Amino acid sequence: MTTAPADLARSRSALLELPVELRFDSPDVGDGASLWRIARDSEVLDLNSPYSYLLWCRDFAATSAVARDPSGRPVGFVSGYRRPGAPGTLFVWQVAVDEALRGQGVAGALLDGLSAREARRQDGLRCLETTIERGNTASERLFASYAARHGASLTREVLFEPGHFPESDAHATEVLHRIALPGF
Repeated sequence: MTTAPADLARSRSALLELPVELRFDSPDVGDGASLWRIARDSEVLDLNSPYSYLLWCRDFAATSAVARDPSGRPVGFVSGYRRPGAPGTLFVWQVAVDEALRGQGVAGALLDGLSAREARRQDGLRCLETTIERGNTASERLFASYAARHGASLTREVLFEPGHFPESDAHATEVLHRIALPGF
Protein backbone atom coordinates (compact mmCIF):
# COMPACT_ATOMS: atom_id res chain seq x y z
CA MET A 1 0.00 0.00 0.00
CA THR A 2 1.27 3.46 -0.87
CA THR A 3 0.75 6.40 1.43
CA ALA A 4 -1.47 8.80 -0.47
CA PRO A 5 -2.27 12.49 -0.01
CA ALA A 6 -5.75 11.53 1.23
CA ASP A 7 -4.17 9.44 3.99
CA LEU A 8 -2.05 12.43 4.89
CA ALA A 9 -5.09 14.68 5.21
CA ARG A 10 -6.82 12.22 7.56
CA SER A 11 -4.00 12.14 10.06
CA ARG A 12 -2.59 15.66 9.79
CA SER A 13 -3.29 16.15 13.47
CA ALA A 14 -1.00 13.19 14.31
CA LEU A 15 2.01 14.92 12.76
CA LEU A 16 4.39 16.62 15.15
CA GLU A 17 4.94 20.33 14.61
CA LEU A 18 8.18 22.26 14.94
CA PRO A 19 8.38 24.75 17.81
CA VAL A 20 6.74 27.98 16.66
CA GLU A 21 10.00 29.89 16.21
CA LEU A 22 11.36 27.32 13.75
CA ARG A 23 10.38 26.66 10.14
CA PHE A 24 10.59 23.53 8.00
CA ASP A 25 12.58 23.82 4.77
CA SER A 26 14.76 21.97 2.28
CA PRO A 27 18.52 22.38 2.55
CA ASP A 28 20.64 24.13 -0.07
CA VAL A 29 24.38 24.15 -0.73
CA GLY A 30 24.82 27.15 1.56
CA ASP A 31 23.67 24.93 4.46
CA GLY A 32 26.34 22.25 4.00
CA ALA A 33 28.84 23.68 6.50
CA SER A 34 26.11 24.18 9.13
CA LEU A 35 24.86 20.62 8.73
CA TRP A 36 28.42 19.32 9.07
CA ARG A 37 28.84 21.33 12.31
CA ILE A 38 25.52 20.09 13.72
CA ALA A 39 26.53 16.49 12.94
CA ARG A 40 30.00 17.01 14.46
CA ASP A 41 28.57 18.58 17.61
CA SER A 42 26.12 15.71 18.09
CA GLU A 43 29.10 13.59 19.17
CA VAL A 44 27.17 10.41 18.23
CA LEU A 45 26.86 10.51 14.43
CA ASP A 46 29.48 9.18 12.07
CA LEU A 47 30.92 12.44 10.80
CA ASN A 48 31.23 12.54 7.02
CA SER A 49 33.55 14.92 5.19
CA PRO A 50 32.39 18.54 4.82
CA TYR A 51 32.39 17.88 1.06
CA SER A 52 29.79 15.12 1.46
CA TYR A 53 27.40 17.49 3.30
CA LEU A 54 27.76 20.01 0.47
CA LEU A 55 26.96 17.31 -2.08
CA TRP A 56 24.07 16.09 0.05
CA CYS A 57 22.57 19.57 0.13
CA ARG A 58 22.93 19.81 -3.65
CA ASP A 59 21.92 16.31 -4.77
CA PHE A 60 19.50 15.12 -2.09
CA ALA A 61 17.81 18.35 -0.98
CA ALA A 62 14.44 17.09 -2.20
CA THR A 63 14.59 14.10 0.16
CA SER A 64 16.10 15.92 3.12
CA ALA A 65 14.86 18.61 5.50
CA VAL A 66 16.16 21.32 7.79
CA ALA A 67 14.68 23.27 10.67
CA ARG A 68 15.61 26.96 10.47
CA ASP A 69 15.67 29.49 13.28
CA PRO A 70 14.23 33.01 12.75
CA SER A 71 17.49 34.17 11.12
CA GLY A 72 17.34 31.31 8.60
CA ARG A 73 20.19 29.35 10.17
CA PRO A 74 19.79 25.54 10.15
CA VAL A 75 19.36 24.19 13.70
CA GLY A 76 18.46 20.61 12.83
CA PHE A 77 18.33 18.33 9.84
CA VAL A 78 17.26 15.00 8.42
CA SER A 79 19.21 13.73 5.44
CA GLY A 80 17.61 11.03 3.34
CA TYR A 81 17.27 9.50 -0.09
CA ARG A 82 14.92 7.26 -2.04
CA ARG A 83 16.40 3.78 -2.41
CA PRO A 84 17.12 3.24 -6.12
CA GLY A 85 15.73 -0.31 -6.15
CA ALA A 86 12.77 0.58 -3.91
CA PRO A 87 11.41 4.02 -4.85
CA GLY A 88 8.64 3.80 -2.23
CA THR A 89 11.31 3.61 0.49
CA LEU A 90 12.92 6.65 2.08
CA PHE A 91 16.24 5.84 3.75
CA VAL A 92 17.07 8.30 6.53
CA TRP A 93 20.84 8.74 6.66
CA GLN A 94 21.27 11.15 9.55
CA VAL A 95 19.15 13.12 12.02
CA ALA A 96 20.75 15.82 14.17
CA VAL A 97 19.58 18.82 16.18
CA ASP A 98 21.54 21.66 17.82
CA GLU A 99 22.19 20.85 21.46
CA ALA A 100 20.10 23.82 22.71
CA LEU A 101 17.00 22.45 20.97
CA ARG A 102 17.30 18.75 21.79
CA GLY A 103 14.38 17.23 23.67
CA GLN A 104 11.87 19.68 22.16
CA GLY A 105 10.49 17.39 19.44
CA VAL A 106 12.48 18.95 16.59
CA ALA A 107 13.80 15.63 15.26
CA GLY A 108 10.35 14.01 15.33
CA ALA A 109 8.74 17.02 13.66
CA LEU A 110 11.40 16.98 10.93
CA LEU A 111 10.78 13.26 10.31
CA ASP A 112 7.02 13.83 10.16
CA GLY A 113 7.36 16.83 7.84
CA LEU A 114 9.74 15.03 5.51
CA SER A 115 7.52 11.93 5.45
CA ALA A 116 4.44 14.00 4.68
CA ARG A 117 6.27 15.74 1.83
CA GLU A 118 7.54 12.41 0.46
CA ALA A 119 4.06 10.86 0.69
CA ARG A 120 2.78 13.51 -1.74
CA ARG A 121 5.22 12.35 -4.43
CA GLN A 122 3.88 10.32 -7.34
CA ASP A 123 5.26 7.04 -6.01
CA GLY A 124 4.08 7.75 -2.46
CA LEU A 125 5.82 6.42 0.61
CA ARG A 126 5.56 2.81 1.72
CA CYS A 127 8.55 2.41 3.99
CA LEU A 128 11.02 4.42 6.02
CA GLU A 129 14.41 2.86 6.81
CA THR A 130 17.41 3.87 8.87
CA THR A 131 20.34 2.19 10.53
CA ILE A 132 21.16 2.73 14.18
CA GLU A 133 24.25 1.62 16.07
CA ARG A 134 23.41 -0.71 18.92
CA GLY A 135 23.16 1.27 22.13
CA ASN A 136 22.05 4.58 20.55
CA THR A 137 18.90 4.75 22.65
CA ALA A 138 17.96 8.30 21.61
CA SER A 139 17.74 7.27 17.94
CA GLU A 140 16.00 4.01 18.81
CA ARG A 141 13.35 5.97 20.75
CA LEU A 142 12.97 8.53 17.94
CA PHE A 143 12.19 5.90 15.31
CA ALA A 144 10.09 3.71 17.63
CA SER A 145 7.93 6.70 18.56
CA TYR A 146 7.64 7.65 14.87
CA ALA A 147 6.37 4.12 14.09
CA ALA A 148 3.92 4.19 17.01
CA ARG A 149 2.64 7.65 16.09
CA HIS A 150 1.86 6.48 12.56
CA GLY A 151 0.47 3.06 13.47
CA ALA A 152 3.31 1.44 11.54
CA SER A 153 5.11 -1.82 12.07
CA LEU A 154 8.78 -1.64 13.00
CA THR A 155 11.20 -4.47 12.32
CA ARG A 156 14.90 -4.63 13.14
CA GLU A 157 17.70 -6.72 11.67
CA VAL A 158 21.46 -6.44 11.54
CA LEU A 159 22.52 -4.79 8.28
CA PHE A 160 26.26 -4.25 8.81
CA GLU A 161 28.54 -6.09 11.23
CA PRO A 162 31.80 -4.50 12.42
CA GLY A 163 33.72 -6.72 9.98
CA HIS A 164 32.05 -4.94 7.05
CA PHE A 165 33.90 -1.73 7.95
CA PRO A 166 37.55 -1.05 7.11
CA GLU A 167 38.43 -0.69 10.80
CA SER A 168 36.17 -3.33 12.31
CA ASP A 169 37.24 -2.58 15.87
CA ALA A 170 36.26 1.07 15.41
CA HIS A 171 32.63 0.60 14.38
CA ALA A 172 29.66 -0.98 16.11
CA THR A 173 26.98 -3.14 14.50
CA GLU A 174 24.48 -1.15 12.43
CA VAL A 175 20.89 -2.36 12.86
CA LEU A 176 18.41 -1.69 10.06
CA HIS A 177 15.12 -0.30 11.38
CA ARG A 178 12.38 -0.74 8.76
CA ILE A 179 9.08 1.04 9.33
CA ALA A 180 6.30 -0.18 7.02
CA LEU A 181 3.85 2.69 6.70
CA PRO A 182 0.15 1.82 6.48
CA GLY A 183 -0.67 5.37 5.43
CA PHE A 184 -0.71 8.72 7.07
